[in-house]
Amino acid sequence: MRIQLSFIQILFICLSINLFAQKPNQNILVEYESYLNNKLVNQDNPIMLISNLEYAFLYQKKHLDVGFEDYPYEQSYIDFKNQEYLSLAQLDLKSRIKTVATNRYTNFQLNRETKKIAGYTCKKATIEINSNKYTLWYTNAIKAKGSPLLLGSNLGLVLEIDRNGTYKITAKKITQNLSIDINPYLKLEGSKMVDQKLYKKKVWESRFKTIPLFENDLVNYSDTLINKPNLQRFAKGTLLVTKVKFPKINNTDQVFVNLTEQSNGDAYDRAGSLFLIPYYHEISLMDALEKGLDILPVYQNKESSHKYQGVVATNNYTPPIELMRFFTPFGVKGFNHIEVLDYQWQDKAFYRQEITEFASLISNSEWYIGVYIGNYDKGGHKISADITIHPNGSKQTEVINMMPLFNTTNVMEMEGQNYPTMFASSEGLKIEFTATTDMKNVRLRYITTGHGGWANGDEFNPKPNTILLNNSKVLDYLPWRQDCGSYRDYNPASGNFETGLSSSDLSRSNWCPGTITPPIWIPLGDIPKGTHTLQIKIPMGKPEGKNLSYWNISGVLFSE
Repeated sequence: MRIQLSFIQILFICLSINLFAQKPNQNILVEYESYLNNKLVNQDNPIMLISNLEYAFLYQKKHLDVGFEDYPYEQSYIDFKNQEYLSLAQLDLKSRIKTVATNRYTNFQLNRETKKIAGYTCKKATIEINSNKYTLWYTNAIKAKGSPLLLGSNLGLVLEIDRNGTYKITAKKITQNLSIDINPYLKLEGSKMVDQKLYKKKVWESRFKTIPLFENDLVNYSDTLINKPNLQRFAKGTLLVTKVKFPKINNTDQVFVNLTEQSNGDAYDRAGSLFLIPYYHEISLMDALEKGLDILPVYQNKESSHKYQGVVATNNYTPPIELMRFFTPFGVKGFNHIEVLDYQWQDKAFYRQEITEFASLISNSEWYIGVYIGNYDKGGHKISADITIHPNGSKQTEVINMMPLFNTTNVMEMEGQNYPTMFASSEGLKIEFTATTDMKNVRLRYITTGHGGWANGDEFNPKPNTILLNNSKVLDYLPWRQDCGSYRDYNPASGNFETGLSSSDLSRSNWCPGTITPPIWIPLGDIPKGTHTLQIKIPMGKPEGKNLSYWNISGVLFSE
């Protein structure tokens, strides 16, 4: 029997088809779950994707919340029609930038294998990127495209990505027929376009706080000292001081100090130190810098007539608190014109060290910070330095007591501060300190380097450091570095020998040209309330003519 349909019936059928068919530009909202080693992570702020066949907008759920201010945060946008990929970053409340991203990874291996995710049949694709294997599951059953990592967005709607079997993002919920205007959240017009390099730099730097210390400042030897705002030069220019206000530092923050150095005329390897200047006692190093060395308390051991200014803590004085000990290489940058074999000299020496142990000391307070490089050159060295504070680290051990005890580095060398040769005496350095309460889990943060740059000097001959607490030996430690040759490309002016070695290759007493000397942590156990002694003995070599050995050591007690 032949069926005849009226115009009304045909129209009803067409409307029904249109009603139940998905419109090409209809928005789809996908909420993803993330798993690390099969454990659900980021539950409170999942990855979200709004997409259709024309565009995809990728963000995290809290980004659209009113009042959300956890900066920086990033979003992604794809214009499929024009094949334009954009990365967007909200750096702070007012600053938003964007850059054209690249869709570099398209060489997927497509597989016939399928599986169901959130009720949709998905196809499999794999790709290897930077030695990481990614497995993608995508569907074409939904008229939309996009991906939780942008990866594979042109394949269809990616509902799952697995990386190396350890990290997985999978669709939890899919909402169709979403009515939303993304423009108020996307803010393309209000985002400043920058290139990819600047974009990455801006996003990276906005993730932490930077406290500037020095910027391209000269540390040299000169009778003419020119200061500038918030920078004072002392000791013939070999010591710079600036004043810094630190913000509040949380107990989960991590703190780093960063310094770069270039030769501006001095070809030699030099000892350097970056330090805090305590000013909470009657006398401080700042007083000595402004009024002269004689104001500092003097240390003198029993077997020597030598006097050492400002090296140990007293009731009314605390020596500089060393944050970082560093050593300049032989002439980096300033002597890069020297040609040796096929070496490509570095442009600068870079030093970076964690100093989170001092976070509670500097938090929400103002400090003088000094940097010293011992040298006798008018050109000297150019340095830049800052301190960075990084959020969301692990909670630090609570420090109840911090007690700086000694720092023998003669940062006022050019004003006559004596070299630390007290270790020529069998007594070495002996400090008396008082614990006003019982101290638990006491650790000594100890930095030590030996100096005396001739064949028999302590620089090139290992010498044990013996630590004693209340006359009982705690540690015998032999500070020695054998990796100095690893930094040859920082040392263009290093002298070369007929043996095939260069001076910067040689092993030294716990330092190398172009490196940091990190502290070691010496456990001292629990120390009861009362007066105690800490002693450091080093069998320092004897002087030969004008050559002398000496040891720069610093120590701070930490306890809970």
